[in-house]
Amino acid sequence: MNDTSDAASLLARFRARDVRALARAITRVESGSSDAPAILRAARTALAAAPQLPTVIGLTGSPGSGKSTLVSALIQHLRALGKTVGVLAVDPSSPFSGGAILGDRIRMLGHHADAGVYVRSLASRGALGGLSARTMQVLSVMEGFGFDVLLLETVGVGQSELDIAAVADHTVLVLTPAGGDGVQAFKAGIMEVADVLVVNKADLPGSERTVRELRAAQMLAPHDEHTFFPPIVQTVASRTEGLAALLDAVQAHRTHLGEAGLTARRLGRARFELRSLIWMRAMNAANSVDPRLLERISAGETSAEEVAEHLLGRHGEVR
Repeated sequence: MNDTSDAASLLARFRARDVRALARAITRVESGSSDAPAILRAARTALAAAPQLPTVIGLTGSPGSGKSTLVSALIQHLRALGKTVGVLAVDPSSPFSGGAILGDRIRMLGHHADAGVYVRSLASRGALGGLSARTMQVLSVMEGFGFDVLLLETVGVGQSELDIAAVADHTVLVLTPAGGDGVQAFKAGIMEVADVLVVNKADLPGSERTVRELRAAQMLAPHDEHTFFPPIVQTVASRTEGLAALLDAVQAHRTHLGEAGLTARRLGRARFELRSLIWMRAMNAANSVDPRLLERISAGETSAEEVAEHLLGRHGEVR
């Protein structure tokens, strides 16, 4: 079978909602293969024709806050409601192989046999914002496949995880009581991008105090009668408690956004995707630069600015 017929077969099976085809499509998009643009066009065409957009919920927070346990509990709750669920978990990259450590998939093995659930891990590959450069394309493929809800869990690196607000429809910040997370959130400014605040492990001492601190912090920020205050929800993910309230909070934010707000967020995601790809290509160009150019910069024979302009294709040869 040649490459053209193989790509056509893959797309046909993807449109027929073959999970194996979904897995292969994601692999090809993530690796940037030659048929990745055709796969993305097919996925986005299918999404545009869908009667209803899937709900994309991003979950972020510091390591140890229980994000993966919360995602697993949400899968169980959503499946009980009859919803199909796709999960995209961005794992830390191995410093040796560059591959994903896959800790999130290990925690979610209990859903492996459920045909209404698909879990995929991606390596962060050094992305400082908590999301890999190909996350947006992989997310688009999963949207085009037709899941009702998509859960996007970031790598868990703390203050730098602001990119998720540019990708998800609704950003959920997961905190824990008595761990300093509330104060850390105030410092980091991450509360500014959170649409829902979750105090997980709410059975631990200090949960109510954390909720009070979060509410007080909300009131200190500039606001008026039109300000949407992110709902604060308490959960105990290990006991599947508080999940209905969490989904209600997400729906409240979706209602607040309305169609215009959701459209604006989707356009923001497209801008973020474009910016990420430009950044990735610029980094590839910088990493593969001729060592002789570096020697000339070091010797003062040319400037880094001139070389950068050359690499970006804005000018001809470096003088």
